[in-house]
Amino acid sequence: MTSQPDQSTPKPASKPRAGVPVWRTGKPDAVLAAAVDFARAAVEGIAPAEQIGQHLGAKSEGDRVVTHLFESRLAGYQGWQWYAVITRNSRSKVITVNELGLLPSEDSILAPEWVPWAERVRPEDAQDDESDADMMDAGPAVSDAGPALSDGDEDAASDDDGEVAGSNGDPGDAPEDGTDSAREVD
Repeated sequence: MTSQPDQSTPKPASKPRAGVPVWRTGKPDAVLAAAVDFARAAVEGIAPAEQIGQHLGAKSEGDRVVTHLFESRLAGYQGWQWYAVITRNSRSKVITVNELGLLPSEDSILAPEWVPWAERVRPEDAQDDESDADMMDAGPAVSDAGPALSDGDEDAASDDDGEVAGSNGDPGDAPEDGTDSAREVD
């Protein structure tokens, strides 16, 4: 008779694969979580104080590693957050800054919800279009003398050979006095 393994015994826990870190996150280190002013001062090292808003929170990144997040008031970065990653050695009160920077939040990455064009147009938008159309109908004011040329524009009206711009030597371009204005080809 063969004995079958007992189905009720639990299988041993799988071992973590080599090279894959095991992250232990949980309650932030009390000393680091209380170091809000230290983290703010570190961020002020890379940004003016007026661009750093209120403290948004602190999250644990592991043993004695905490990330502090601050609101960004930097123009063009609405919804972004300044961050300071700080750490300390075991049984030490000396805090070290690991990393500083600016990160997008979920709100700053996503585009606003799409609204159909017909719903986006407001009555004042239509009034702006009508006033633009009225200006286009009037056209630019042109005098009877034709466009005025400045001193520099007179040279632009003729090319290097003295021919009038637009003359390409076609018989239809010949002057009415019967002279030939075409270039001679060697």
